[in-house]
Amino acid sequence: MTSARQTSSHRRNRVARKPVIAGIAAAGALVGAWYATAGAATPAPKLTPTSTSVTLPAKFRYLSAGYNNSREWTRTATAVAPNGSLRVAWPAADGIHVTPLTSAGKRSGTDTVVKGAKEVGGLVAHNDGFALLTRVADTNKWKETAAAIIRYTNGKQSFRTKLTGTASHDTAPLLDGQLTWNGKKYGAYFVVHGAGGFADGHFGDKLSYVGPRGAKLSGGWSWGCSHNEGIALHAEATGAFTSLCFDDWRSGLFVSTGIGAPDNAPVVQREQCWAGYCGGTFPGRTGDLVRSSSGRYATAFASRGAASAKKNPDDSSGRGWTVKPNTSTHQVAVAFLKNRSTKAGKTIYLTSAKGTEHVNVRVAPYGKNRLLLSWESLKNAKCASGACTGTFTGTHLRLIDWNGKFQSADSVVGTRITGDIAVQKDGTLTWASVPVTPSYATPLTGASPTTKTLKIARLTP
Repeated sequence: MTSARQTSSHRRNRVARKPVIAGIAAAGALVGAWYATAGAATPAPKLTPTSTSVTLPAKFRYLSAGYNNSREWTRTATAVAPNGSLRVAWPAADGIHVTPLTSAGKRSGTDTVVKGAKEVGGLVAHNDGFALLTRVADTNKWKETAAAIIRYTNGKQSFRTKLTGTASHDTAPLLDGQLTWNGKKYGAYFVVHGAGGFADGHFGDKLSYVGPRGAKLSGGWSWGCSHNEGIALHAEATGAFTSLCFDDWRSGLFVSTGIGAPDNAPVVQREQCWAGYCGGTFPGRTGDLVRSSSGRYATAFASRGAASAKKNPDDSSGRGWTVKPNTSTHQVAVAFLKNRSTKAGKTIYLTSAKGTEHVNVRVAPYGKNRLLLSWESLKNAKCASGACTGTFTGTHLRLIDWNGKFQSADSVVGTRITGDIAVQKDGTLTWASVPVTPSYATPLTGASPTTKTLKIARLTP
């Protein structure tokens, strides 16, 4: 368990923050041999998801304003229960809706509405219901919400466990979180805001473990990466759950497994990570953490690379880093870990187009020995303060193996991925999508458009 420590004085807001270095580096050659793997492309069945439509009983505001009002999909979460049934969580004005589906992606009953819940921070499906990581009302000095795990059993709430509060001097005004389950306990990893104590007014992250009946368990930490710009978490049968975080002060993606990412946390990738520059937060807009049968891990993210990285001499703490990015636009990157805490090899890049922005980068297991990568591309990108606008040119799917070699051609498909992907027993990947054509031409400055339809997309290896 990591000890508490002081963080920087600036607060986390979804607005631009001045980076340590001035300007953005001119686009250059990408670090990593993406082009070395390109020649390994081999013919493969075309990656063509099928979909079914689900009518919603309430309006779903499917866009959210990220840093610098960049357009982001409002997160949904799709999860599969042991019996093969599915649940999809999505936010509405009256709370978080959890829609029950058959294994084929068709509605199987009415929604359960979790009243007063504010955000989909993670979802676990059970045979008799679900558990949701979300935010609920709380009393604190900032008048902000608290993080909570809420469990529903057979249509009724069986527990509601708050994970932040007055006693722990923290709140959760947003989660950017992840909820996982290993059959015995839940792991909830999310952003916290200090409300008293040493971290008053600062932002960090918290990992909490909760038992099957809602009791808080030992382990985890109260204050980890600061500020955390992205979270990934993978449940393990024993020991600490494997976790990653994007840290803006140390500038990059780090392993936080079991240690809360102190100053000597293993580095996965150096990035210029001031708010908005990291390419979108785990897991709402990028990422996930996938484990192979042999114990390796893979994660994917939008990256501008690091032309150079060095400690910031103006930071008296010795923790701050200055990273000069390689490109002005974000490229699709994949990194591997050979175990829970050690990176394996160099970061691999799947794209290299300097004038094209890549957003909504995701990874999921595809069969026994391959990975599915997905991203959206924006041509003629114009970037400022880490956020880019451009012309949407499609959702891309591509297969790679566990060494990063291409296993398929790049397929452009007509569906979208708006959140967590469920992996069914036969390997079928299922996710929620919004039946609209995206537009990234301008920032989102007004209210989000709405829909009363979700498409449930399915892709079987």
